[in-house]
Amino acid sequence: MRTSPELLDEIRGSITAHARADLQTPIDGLLLSQVTTEPTAPEYSLTEPLLVVMAQGGKRLLLGDRVYEYRAGQCLVVTADLPVTGHYIDTDESTPSLAMGLVLRPAAIAALVLQAPTERWSRGTAGGPAIETGEADAELLDAVARMLRLLDQPADATVLAPLIEREILWRLLTGPHGSTIRQIGIADSDLSHVSRAIHWIRDNYAAPMRIEDLARLSSMSVSAFHRHFRAVTALSPLQFQKRIRLQQARSMLVAHPGDVAGIGHLVGYDSPSQFNREYRRLFGAPPGQDAEGLRTNAALSPAGPLP
Repeated sequence: MRTSPELLDEIRGSITAHARADLQTPIDGLLLSQVTTEPTAPEYSLTEPLLVVMAQGGKRLLLGDRVYEYRAGQCLVVTADLPVTGHYIDTDESTPSLAMGLVLRPAAIAALVLQAPTERWSRGTAGGPAIETGEADAELLDAVARMLRLLDQPADATVLAPLIEREILWRLLTGPHGSTIRQIGIADSDLSHVSRAIHWIRDNYAAPMRIEDLARLSSMSVSAFHRHFRAVTALSPLQFQKRIRLQQARSMLVAHPGDVAGIGHLVGYDSPSQFNREYRRLFGAPPGQDAEGLRTNAALSPAGPLP
């Protein structure tokens, strides 16, 4: 097997050749990102369960009060939908950030869990955070490189891409991130239960929220729900809802920068002054001013970012 530096060279070439502005590729679930300039402002995004392999450059993620960094040759594993803040590192015009992402699908992981080395786990013990970083070993990089080669072999991709996806998931399940990845595929894991509440908040962010209802949805007591939710997301349910509301408002304001009060109401704020205050606290500028800046800088990068 080739060395990690050789594999990273190939991965960088494939990403440079195929990255698009919308991140998408012809292979379902495979995403590519190329960012050629280092944005001066942080990025705010809602992640999904995802493996990201950084081939060049680096990124620093903030989730609540937790900080995660990963650079070339390292990977990021995200196991839930999370509102994160990202900053590029080791990135400039001569050294663009190049990253590959693979959506982590529960059904695909569940099909492999029973074949992976057994691991004892039990309900009721607060699990770890839904983000981990670490080194991408040569076996994982080799599978990623072969997946990217299929972008130049579309006739083979339909048959081989699902097989290589299974291999990548197997490498994750049997590697240092195995216990974290396993939680995605186990229907009764604490992550799966908390994810029900996360999905409800994501889909109903503008609606009033009762912690008792979310705890019931997660099949937990209120105290256990608070503990597990914060362990996974590094945020309280109320903080999580607020971040989703404000990030959704920011996306809407790019298209409609003049309707600040209307958009604040749409995302769940009855008080315009509270919306303006909390928006400015998170993003560093009032809604209208921030939206104009986003519209001005919307075309900075040829391909969008991954977390």
